[in-house]
Amino acid sequence: MVQVELNLQDIFSESSPEVAVNVEAETWENWFYRWLENLQSDLPPAPSYEIGLRLTDDAEIQSLNAQYRHQDKPTDVLAFAALETDFPDCAEMEGEPVYLGDIVISVTTAQRQAQRQEHSLKTELAWLAAHGLLHLLGWDHPDDESLMQMLKQQVIILETVGIDIDIEY
Repeated sequence: MVQVELNLQDIFSESSPEVAVNVEAETWENWFYRWLENLQSDLPPAPSYEIGLRLTDDAEIQSLNAQYRHQDKPTDVLAFAALETDFPDCAEMEGEPVYLGDIVISVTTAQRQAQRQEHSLKTELAWLAAHGLLHLLGWDHPDDESLMQMLKQQVIILETVGIDIDIEY
């Protein structure tokens, strides 16, 4: 059984209380638990996993995007993987939780994308969080083929939490 500790920072709701994110901490924890259960073959063996999730606005994510990706514009999701190469394999790490990294989502961009896709903000946030999680686990999309594989995997793990998204392959 996979154990996950989620460090949720909802900066967006604190700074914009008039806009409801409508995803409770317990829901986020349940989603990540189910996703990691589904993705066990991509995980290093560990007693538990830690993930940071920060919900923010376009201004903050633009700053992070400029600083880390040299793209001075807002984006929907950024993932900062703690394990950029192979998973650690040393005796002193045994029994310790594995920190997978941080996911940062712009709720402002997610709102626009949800309207464009004609689904709820909750669905869009789940889509972006799942995308970020796959990046933390080493998935990437440098070309169309790998992007399609990643999007298909997102659809699969979203189905595990009852969210159905139709994408054209």
